[in-house]
Amino acid sequence: MNRPNFFAVNPPTLGDIRAWFGTPIGQQVLGEQQAVMDQLLPEYFGYHLLQLSIQNAPLHGESPIHHKIDMCLDAGDPGQFHGKATALPFENDSMDVVILHHLFDFYDSQQLMLKEAARVTIPMGRVLIVGFNPMSLWGLARPVARLRRNVPWAGSFLRAGRLMDWLNLLDFRIDRIHYNTYGLPLNRKPFVGAVSDYSQGLSRRSNLPFGASYVISARKHVGAMTPMRPRWKPSRALGNLTVVPGRATGRNVSRNPRD
Repeated sequence: MNRPNFFAVNPPTLGDIRAWFGTPIGQQVLGEQQAVMDQLLPEYFGYHLLQLSIQNAPLHGESPIHHKIDMCLDAGDPGQFHGKATALPFENDSMDVVILHHLFDFYDSQQLMLKEAARVTIPMGRVLIVGFNPMSLWGLARPVARLRRNVPWAGSFLRAGRLMDWLNLLDFRIDRIHYNTYGLPLNRKPFVGAVSDYSQGLSRRSNLPFGASYVISARKHVGAMTPMRPRWKPSRALGNLTVVPGRATGRNVSRNPRD
């Protein structure tokens, strides 16, 4: 299995990362993120949807878009397409919705990946970014866990504000941001079983900015060209006019010198 293009020493493999998403706590996080997607995607319409994810489970089941593409990041994965997130094999302005699931946490060249996602997104299309939040209990545990190269703490947790700044530079406007997973990063029995419903959790009631992960929804805005109208001079439109004082009323009246 290939290693992500991450800049850390001895980075985890894709197999390590996907194995973590198969653990009880990984399934808990993935399930809560899926619940957020199930709320957002039914509102986004179009013809083409692209998902790029660090794991292989589709997150777009509730999307009304019929043509959905899950591009694989590893040559050994079964799927429709295999490619690089830094060089997407799609035309400009071709995707209505692009989902980027934890790519920025485990790959370098984050800005290049975001530019590629922006390139293939149509004007007024959507980009959905899922990432781990460094401003959370999970972020506080990261310095120690990263020394042991444990997944997911071996990755790079990017602040949501930093990603939103990059999106603004690429002419995206932030629609909303959802935080989820407020528990401790413990892989134990309480995480086993059914995933808690997002609509009934703390994320739904308060959406406090210290959840373990976030989902950013942004829309691509492209400025329209403003037509320039010619500035007509009065001499061209009305002829040569002179102003003389009125005789009876004292008001100024216009008179053509040729009369």
